Amino acid sequence: MITHENKLISEIEALKIEFEKTTDKLIKDVRRQDKIMIRSDKRQQQEYDELQTKFEEVAALQKEIEDTQKEVVFTMGAIGESRSKETGNHVKRVAEYSKILALHYGLSIEQAEMLKQASPMHDIGKVAIPDAILNKPGRFDESERRIMDTHAALGYEMLKSSNRPLLKLAATVAYEHHEKWDGSGYPQGLKGEDININGRITALADVFDALGSDRVYKKAWDEEKIFKLFKEERGKHFDPKLVDIFFDNLEEFLEVRDRFKDIES
Repeated sequence: MITHENKLISEIEALKIEFEKTTDKLIKDVRRQDKIMIRSDKRQQQEYDELQTKFEEVAALQKEIEDTQKEVVFTMGAIGESRSKETGNHVKRVAEYSKILALHYGLSIEQAEMLKQASPMHDIGKVAIPDAILNKPGRFDESERRIMDTHAALGYEMLKSSNRPLLKLAATVAYEHHEKWDGSGYPQGLKGEDININGRITALADVFDALGSDRVYKKAWDEEKIFKLFKEERGKHFDPKLVDIFFDNLEEFLEVRDRFKDIES
């Protein structure tokens, strides 16, 4: 005779069997899903790795393009200077001076580096100036001076249509590096902070190097004569803040000058 207790035990055992079947099925399902996930993870990892490789290839290509652009800009600047019998070291020194001034003025490292790369193009417009004027070993007459002064606008016209940030900056530098703080410069007669800071910086860097170097029309000035002129032109030709930065950090400029000395032939 089956008692109530025996029936309960039978039901519990039946439940136990059903539970074990269910748990076995769940374990199999979980293991199968785990294998699927492992395969999926491997596939996703492979796809991720392939994507990362493509990103790295694109980044490397972008860097190569940027490096090539910088090299072209520097070479074009050096070509412009070489036509006026100036050395490639002139544009190197102007580039370094410009970066020093930019950093001490408060521009970001990225902005200062961009100016360093763009400033060698400041006189690119000279490629359109006749050799007879460009290399005249004496003072220009009024007509020659007018022609020579067009090089700033010519350089701007050469570069202004580019959408590249570096060349757009180079266009601004070419156009404004002969403007003067008091408004007496050219080609636009801009005054004070209406002159782009990159033009104001390159103006000082260019004049410092030009005065301290031999040219077809003059011998290099000595340091004291250059320093005297800079003090006199503070607030006239040059941004007064930049002149103060120059004298406060003079050793940095002299170190660059010595490091990139012209080699006498």
